Amino acid sequence: MFDITLKLMRKNGRMLIPAGIAILIGTAFIAATFLFSNTMGDSLVHQQTALYGGANYVVTTDSEALKNATEDEQNKAYATTVADFQLDQLRTIDGVEDVRVDATVPRLTVAKGDRHVTGIAIGTAKSLSLLPVTIADGNQPIDNDEIAMPRSVAEQLGVGVGDTVTVNSPAAQAAIEGDAAVAGAADDADASAGGASTAGGANSSAMTVRVTGLTDDPNGAYSYYGGASVLSNNVLATMSGAAEFNDVAANTLYLDLAGAGEGREGDAKAQAAAERVAKLMPEYYVVMSRADIDKDALQNLDADGGLSITTVFLLSFGILAMVVAALVIANTFQVLVAQRRRTLALLRTIGAQKGQLYASVLLEAGVLGLVASLLGVALGIGIIAGLCASGLMGGDELRARLILSWQAFVVPIAFGVVMTVLASLGSARAATAVTPLEALRPIELTDTRRAGVVRAVFSGILVVAGVALAVFAAWQMHESLVGHDALIERYAVVLLMAIAGCALVFLGLVLSAAFWLPLLMRGVGSVVSLAGPSARIANANIQKNPRRVAATGAALLIGVTLVSTIATGAASGKQTMEVALDQRYSVDMIAAGNDMTDKQATDAAEAKGVAASLYAPTTVRYVTTKDGKELSVMLVGVKDTAALAKVMKADLSGVSIGSGDVLLPTINAMDGKKVGFDSSVVFRENPAGVETDTETGAAGRKPITLKPQQADYRRVSSDYGAVAFVNAEHFTDGDLETAGHMLLMRVDADAAGITMNDVLTNVQQAFSAAPGVSVSGPVAERSMWETTIDSMMALLVGLIAVAVLIALVGVANTLSLSVIERTRESATLRAIGMTRGQLRRSLAAEALLLSLVSGVAGVALGTLFGWLGSYMVFSLYATVALPFDWATNGLVLGVAALAALLASIAPARRAVSVPPVVALAEA
Repeated sequence: MFDITLKLMRKNGRMLIPAGIAILIGTAFIAATFLFSNTMGDSLVHQQTALYGGANYVVTTDSEALKNATEDEQNKAYATTVADFQLDQLRTIDGVEDVRVDATVPRLTVAKGDRHVTGIAIGTAKSLSLLPVTIADGNQPIDNDEIAMPRSVAEQLGVGVGDTVTVNSPAAQAAIEGDAAVAGAADDADASAGGASTAGGANSSAMTVRVTGLTDDPNGAYSYYGGASVLSNNVLATMSGAAEFNDVAANTLYLDLAGAGEGREGDAKAQAAAERVAKLMPEYYVVMSRADIDKDALQNLDADGGLSITTVFLLSFGILAMVVAALVIANTFQVLVAQRRRTLALLRTIGAQKGQLYASVLLEAGVLGLVASLLGVALGIGIIAGLCASGLMGGDELRARLILSWQAFVVPIAFGVVMTVLASLGSARAATAVTPLEALRPIELTDTRRAGVVRAVFSGILVVAGVALAVFAAWQMHESLVGHDALIERYAVVLLMAIAGCALVFLGLVLSAAFWLPLLMRGVGSVVSLAGPSARIANANIQKNPRRVAATGAALLIGVTLVSTIATGAASGKQTMEVALDQRYSVDMIAAGNDMTDKQATDAAEAKGVAASLYAPTTVRYVTTKDGKELSVMLVGVKDTAALAKVMKADLSGVSIGSGDVLLPTINAMDGKKVGFDSSVVFRENPAGVETDTETGAAGRKPITLKPQQADYRRVSSDYGAVAFVNAEHFTDGDLETAGHMLLMRVDADAAGITMNDVLTNVQQAFSAAPGVSVSGPVAERSMWETTIDSMMALLVGLIAVAVLIALVGVANTLSLSVIERTRESATLRAIGMTRGQLRRSLAAEALLLSLVSGVAGVALGTLFGWLGSYMVFSLYATVALPFDWATNGLVLGVAALAALLASIAPARRAVSVPPVVALAEA
């Protein structure tokens, strides 16, 4: 029977190709998911351990042992310094090539003249291999007062190897100030005792050092800082706030042990050296190999859920693709069994048992699944290998390597074979129903069986239950929004009910597709048939096998519904958040910061899309509200109300900002509650309870009392309880000090012919040289939201596109099988005068009916799901917009229609290529 099965497969090989392609695509996706997870895990581990440089062993704290240690023991373990590691003795141990202390200066400022750059610095080592950065030009620091800096920093400062620069750090300055305070206290004591004071002027921790080299960061160890500087030991000590290098705090050592990674003998030698090193280490410190460190890092990534969640997330789409592929496979085997009914009957006549026929179909499915899965795994490996080689996965900061694992082979192959066999079970049962007498009957391939009553009842129950859950969840949400009920504690449960309701409705409709989808196609087909004879024939043909039409349509329905749901949710989220942000802010865009210059503000105000602007000085004060609460207030100086009205969306009629007035909001920006003030408001420099020096008379130190006026304008800055506006004269006459500046902007992107994102980019570019300036407001937040939503939608739609692609393969498969079934019918039509063009058009119309009817049903269903999901999520923020995403849905239907037309080309060529006489003879 095995030989017969293989011969039958070879005979019908062309019919099996579409099903094989469906399996191949699904298994390739699953294999690529595992390989992607492996590659990302390797890349992230490499990035996490890039700080180790070329170290093959690491000395670090024993986290497991410290869990059982006392608090004093833990503090002692973490308070170690360089001296505790006995570096001189370590270097004398046989097998220790070099050792480097993991000591960093987090905010090192390197300056040359009036230019300065802030970054991070690390200590040097004798061996270049132990450094996590490379010396691209010159040498690493060896002697005192030396530095090797990143190439980008050298370019910004305009220095090169051999030049001198000045370095400083907060830790170094704090150490100097601490010493000065101690010396000052001693001098005061001496003075009180009659001694002379020796306190000098201001001390500085800055050091002048020589540039010995330029560094690169190829492994991205310090990519966040743009690279790292390397300091000689004395500079590192001073910049760390230590008196000398041995006093620098250290908790990790990087070792270069001879022999590690050079075979069994070499590893044994390195391990022996590591054991000798361990004897010199402080308590609660262990020596670990680089391999063990990498292994622990990968386990931590999995334990934190980063890689595992990503893998499960991607695998869910792979499983979805295989479910859709199963529909294609089931169609293929149904036609194969129907086409072989006479062959199967003959086999029964010569003695074949039902079990043998059953096993034959399953064997054929298993062989098809195995071959297609093997090809899918090969394709998945090729895709990931290509992405790694192209650099698209790694980029500048991550190393991407192809990492093979047994899961990437076993899981997709097993899944492909199992799904293929399961999809063929129905056809295998049909094969056992063939009787020997059918060998004498004419072959009738059309499947006229009706879907079972049990399926109808079960799917109906699912739909009714799903609708009930979804309606109940929406009603609960509505009651909460109108204030009749609170969902704070039950919101997650209600949201899950809505999701479960949609899932049940979707599952019920897919299971019952054999009932309603053919009826829908019949109704649409009756209208299409009015277009001419080709359309009438297409409508008649599509009704001949409702079960296959339903399976093919359901495959496409699944993919299109999910795409439409995501697209609708994304469009609703964008529009809803746009309304919410407009209600939340009264100014389109705000730039604020202490280091904003007049020129930067002018450049930003002149950016394309900025219709009006207001540049004003700012300072921060504190007030007490009418109900006695403390409120932080940013005071902004403006000329008058008219200037403010040009950039603010608020009703400012009847409001004036005179020399004794202050304009305050009616809503607290921090908690969204109404806020009131007394008839006069005192603005203090410090919060209540903090003493303020009012005796010196220094500008800005005295409280200022103003008469409040309130208007319903919303958030201008989220960092303060309120933003208030006073007359700009207070900043010029000394009542208020200018602590910073703010630029308020009104944006009109449509008039400028650009997008909101372009306006934001232009304004941010104007302040690129001022890191202390932040750009906020609804335009900035809208850009962030839209970018996030678009990225998520592109990812999800891209993943679901695999299922849609397989469904379109199913459309081509259905047409091909229909052509094979209708060989005699097509020949008859040709014989009575139907042209080749008309026959091609009938198949194209049939493909369009299959794709567009299923696609439109999917769009309608997905839109409803998207609306419900948007209502459940976004109604928490604002009035929910329920749009119809014409662009994405139209694109999906257009792609489905185009793919259907392309899918009809090969079957149509086959249908018209055989002469009528030959076709009638072979049929």
